[in-house]
Amino acid sequence: MRAVRPTASDFAARHWYRLSPLSVVLFPLSLVFRLAVALRRLLFALGILESARLRIPVIVVGNLTVGGTGKTPLVLALAQGLRRHGLRPGILSRGYRGTGDSPRAVAAKDDPERVGDEPLLLAERSGCPVWIGADRVEAGRALCAAHPECNVILCDDGLQHYRLQRDFEIAVEDERGAGNGLLLPAGPLREPADRRVDARVVNGGVNENEPAPGAFAMRLAVAGLYRVGDASAVAPSELAGKKLHAVAGIGNPARFFATLSGMGLVFSAHAFPDHHPFAAADLQFADSDAVLMTEKDAVKCRRFGRRDLVAVRVEAEVDPALMELILERIRGRAPA
Repeated sequence: MRAVRPTASDFAARHWYRLSPLSVVLFPLSLVFRLAVALRRLLFALGILESARLRIPVIVVGNLTVGGTGKTPLVLALAQGLRRHGLRPGILSRGYRGTGDSPRAVAAKDDPERVGDEPLLLAERSGCPVWIGADRVEAGRALCAAHPECNVILCDDGLQHYRLQRDFEIAVEDERGAGNGLLLPAGPLREPADRRVDARVVNGGVNENEPAPGAFAMRLAVAGLYRVGDASAVAPSELAGKKLHAVAGIGNPARFFATLSGMGLVFSAHAFPDHHPFAAADLQFADSDAVLMTEKDAVKCRRFGRRDLVAVRVEAEVDPALMELILERIRGRAPA
């Protein structure tokens, strides 16, 4: 088994989510980063840096902080909600760790090394056309040309991609909030915490004692377990009394491990860096009956052909008022 390296989450826990000596030392650099962020936004606002609008409404789902907060499950839930209301969404993504920058479609069972783990999961779960590309505008145009039936775009993790104009912005956060409130590299923020968006979605629930305007609650609920190799269902009772290991190559592994603990499972936890390209050696444990993982990690591990790999499917349960607000906004949007 490979040694598990310290992850970004380990660094974050030590420095980004409290005021540590290192975050204080890095504070001057965070001020420089804040200035650069503000200048870039201003250049786009003034039209000095070019942005473009697609012919159909664009909903951007992203976060103000570094790391996973639950964007992909939210995009899946929004895609399902839009379809229930008679709309035909398409999905854009960057394709993190994928190869190539040119726009391309993502198909179910595609190679995750070529298209990225999250876009592949979106393509397999959403039932919507999914396109990736470094330039979201070009990818969006390509999607619209290939699928003229689409009448709304969901952009996964594009909050800072200002070149693509948007009609509705959603910032997703979790129980960690804005951490120590500092921008990179002293804190986890990509943009200031008070940056205006149309909605904030809080994974784990809104603090009822301190309700924030424009905040909507979301929780991730376990929707089932299945074998990674053949997608056959696994009942939690089958894992009782077994020697279990759990791996997570996501932005916040602790959340996944807490979910497993909440199911009453006892396991050894192994955190890997976000988007980790799993190799067979990473999953070799001497005393193991089964290895549990997220769906995002599972799409990269199917090729190992092992029946002891078990994926945990989660679905986002979101405040219905968010969909009502989105529909109100995009239905009033004039065609480009």
